[in-house]
Amino acid sequence: MKNHVWRPLYIAIALVLLAVAARFIIVPSDFGVHERGYMYGWHRKSNEAEWKAVTVKYQTAKSCIPCHKEKYDDIKDSPHGKISCENCHGPRLGHPNDPKRLEINRARSLCLRCHTKLPYNGTLRGSMKGINPDTHYPQAECMMCHYPHDPRRQSHGQEVKR
Repeated sequence: MKNHVWRPLYIAIALVLLAVAARFIIVPSDFGVHERGYMYGWHRKSNEAEWKAVTVKYQTAKSCIPCHKEKYDDIKDSPHGKISCENCHGPRLGHPNDPKRLEINRARSLCLRCHTKLPYNGTLRGSMKGINPDTHYPQAECMMCHYPHDPRRQSHGQEVKR
């Protein structure tokens, strides 16, 4: 064969060998090795203890229920019942040891993260009832009129008229 055929072949073989050599140098030897033999995985067996020592920042709504049953009862059957408490109140890490860690954020911007009307027609996000923040009482905080745990009720307990 002519050189114009062999040269690209040599280059391709060299690139494959370089990639295999780089894998052995860069990838740790225990990456993907488990009790059941070799498996591809996204962690090394040798650093499992490090991951077990990591403090979990976010919990679930189940961790809030023992102390906040009345709030959970308010929200569980409302449209906001699918949302984790921490989406609005922040991560539970440090609470209840430091009760001030979870603040009640009454800022309008918190509600507008989800309730600004977006033009995504045909999607679940587009079907959510939203507002135009520039025209829907821009001078007021949402909680002046709306009860956040059950948005079907107004702050003073009445049903919201739709």
